[in-house]
Amino acid sequence: MIKYKLRKKILKIREKANKKNIQISFNKVINFFKKEKITIKDIGGYYPVNFEVDDLELLKNFEKKNFNISLPVIKKNFQIDFYKWKFSDPLKINRYGIPEPASKVLAYPVVIFVPLIAFDRKLNRLGYGGGYYDRLIERLEKKKKNYKNWLSFSRSEN
Repeated sequence: MIKYKLRKKILKIREKANKKNIQISFNKVINFFKKEKITIKDIGGYYPVNFEVDDLELLKNFEKKNFNISLPVIKKNFQIDFYKWKFSDPLKINRYGIPEPASKVLAYPVVIFVPLIAFDRKLNRLGYGGGYYDRLIERLEKKKKNYKNWLSFSRSEN
């Protein structure tokens, strides 16, 4: 099936099935961090839309534990950058209707929670088709040789 048709079909199914937002367990994530010996404090999240998995409560818990939180800001040429953000900070609405930080403080998260439409049995991610996160991860990997993207699903073709 062509990806755009698959995206459309899954988004309709997800909307019907997910009237209540799906949450991520903070304790499970922290336990995963401990198991994998992840000690970083720089987390990149996203503001959920389209009945995506809701990571906001998870990010609140990270903030309470003094982690550095950041959210993406969509730039020109299909690029995104992450900017520092706290729940007490203002957000602005981008051209897609997604809240973004008003902050001008660039962040380089080490762990990034990546939104998706679906994934397959091999954990290949089906995103929205813009390739924003694929380009970001590639850029960050080049910028930080020790960069590890522990929690995002494997990159997919868009």
